[in-house]
Amino acid sequence: MFPNLGEFNFIQALLKDAAAFKKEPPATRGWLGVGDDCAQFDGWLVTKDLSVENTHFRLDWSTPEQAVEKHIVSNVSDINSMGGIPRFAVLGLCINKNWSPETRTRVQAALSQGFAKRGITLIGGDTVVGDVGLFSTTLLGTLENENSKPLLRSAVKPGDTLYVNGTLGKSGAGLWLLVNHPEAKDEFPTLVEYHLAPKICESAGAELLRLGACGACMDISDGLSSELNHLALSSNVDLQIIENKLPIDPEVTRLCEKYGQNPLNFALNGGEEYHLLFANSSPKSIFKANTQLGEVCEIGFAVEKSAGDPVNMLCKNGEKMPVQPRAWSHL
Repeated sequence: MFPNLGEFNFIQALLKDAAAFKKEPPATRGWLGVGDDCAQFDGWLVTKDLSVENTHFRLDWSTPEQAVEKHIVSNVSDINSMGGIPRFAVLGLCINKNWSPETRTRVQAALSQGFAKRGITLIGGDTVVGDVGLFSTTLLGTLENENSKPLLRSAVKPGDTLYVNGTLGKSGAGLWLLVNHPEAKDEFPTLVEYHLAPKICESAGAELLRLGACGACMDISDGLSSELNHLALSSNVDLQIIENKLPIDPEVTRLCEKYGQNPLNFALNGGEEYHLLFANSSPKSIFKANTQLGEVCEIGFAVEKSAGDPVNMLCKNGEKMPVQPRAWSHL
């Protein structure tokens, strides 16, 4: 009897249009242990992210293509925040046993195209069937210049300026809308779309290195309030942000005006933004009109470590308020 080649055929379809395998070693051979968005071994930047059905994505909210795109962006964002370019991926895929043949085919096609369009080569992985869908990617990237060093969380210095690239609050507001007012999702399409399939400047970190802005950096995956505290503690400095300078997305403000919500809560505590939070002493003028970076906004500055709270916000009323890490937690 001819064997069942279902998994083989699925994998072959996944690899059919994969990006070409290029035998190019890293330009620099650094090493870095745990503690940043990526580790580095012998020059390779490496990260791993999971996307679990009904935790990170829901197919009653999003299309298979959106779910896959969000997963890939979450991995690429880690390489981006270290100043790297993604090169190779090892994919683990759990197919929900209840997915229709159409959904399986669309997931396969979205994975294949999503990696290939970014020039990321699939070099291995595994597929299984289970009770929920799961995407698991180990992503490897490189720094493009032999003199480059990865951007680290621990590199903030007193006097550095804090920046973000992109507007804040979109993903958190989109999620809030889907949970609380799904009937209004078509009224705020940019917020919903950003939560389901975020679009970021995927080479912004590499552009920072090219510009010589070699300070600290991390991505805003778990929310700005948490990431600011991570940055402060990793660098042993205090950070002060300025409420008036936070680039809250206009659509977030419009949603909050309609439903009586506080836009600051989405800006500080909404996760899955994937924009960059970075700090350095370069003049802001080097970031202007740079399409690789997107819209860069100054949000505060770093000072010497004190005995007080590591992160504070200068509020619109002139008071200073501690910024506690109240964003996304995985536990």
